[in-house]
Amino acid sequence: MAITASGSPAPWTPLRSELVSGRPIVAVLGRGVVPADEPVVRADDRGVLHGDGLFETMHVRGGRPWLRNEHLTRLANAAVAVDLLLPDATELAVLLEEVCAHWPAQVEGALRLVCTRGPEEGGPATVFATLSEVAPALRLARTAGVTVATLPLGVPAGARAGLPWLLAGVKSTSYGVSLAARRWAAANGVDDVLWTSTDGYALEGPSANLVWLAGDTLCTVPAASTGILPGLTARWLLAHADSLGWSAEERLVTPAELREAACGGAWFTSSVRGLAEVRSLDGMPLPPSPHTRNLLDLLGFPAA
Repeated sequence: MAITASGSPAPWTPLRSELVSGRPIVAVLGRGVVPADEPVVRADDRGVLHGDGLFETMHVRGGRPWLRNEHLTRLANAAVAVDLLLPDATELAVLLEEVCAHWPAQVEGALRLVCTRGPEEGGPATVFATLSEVAPALRLARTAGVTVATLPLGVPAGARAGLPWLLAGVKSTSYGVSLAARRWAAANGVDDVLWTSTDGYALEGPSANLVWLAGDTLCTVPAASTGILPGLTARWLLAHADSLGWSAEERLVTPAELREAACGGAWFTSSVRGLAEVRSLDGMPLPPSPHTRNLLDLLGFPAA
């Protein structure tokens, strides 16, 4: 069973990509769906020149974006933080409906909504949405898990909170640091990275939140006090942890504590990948968690 945007169960059975393929779709605010190879951003757009923009990525299941309203709310909060004037949420919702209307209902989709500050000379925000099939590597990570290495972010855990110029908790198109971390991971033979603070705490991945099970408590890192991105998938899991007989809590954790508590399980969560079990941390294998399948079921991802 999958979960609809409203939180209620709904049938969803993805087809294998070799049976049905979802071709990329692009829609632009005010123009509707356009050819996927048609340019939609000006060369002097501040999103291109300066990375001055925001985005949200949503998982499309059953032809609908999951947690759509929550994503739009997070986008609106980020826009206030960076003083970016966005179109009305209703207009953005219509744009998402336009792009999803052409998508095969039984193909998993990765839907990205991008809003930049627009041309350098001034003008309205540039707003467009892209929809493509979920990459096989992301689907595989749900069952195969990921190998992870810690990397220092260079700041104490509480340093970024309240400092909006550091883009704390904002899903910015200024993505250079995250991409550099991914390149480092690939060059060093691991799947992903877990950023750590100078005072020794685990924070988040370049595109994922950290969730772990400590006893019978499902935990994640507090976003408000650390400046990490407030993850919607992680928050949804904690809100529904009681259905698995667990309590939920936001707390700080060290990598050493994660390794010691690994019998319960540690996972990376994100909108499109969903949930991927951390199978090793800094070269140390972690015991397989017996709870990964239950968490995937809770999120609505059927068995492969």
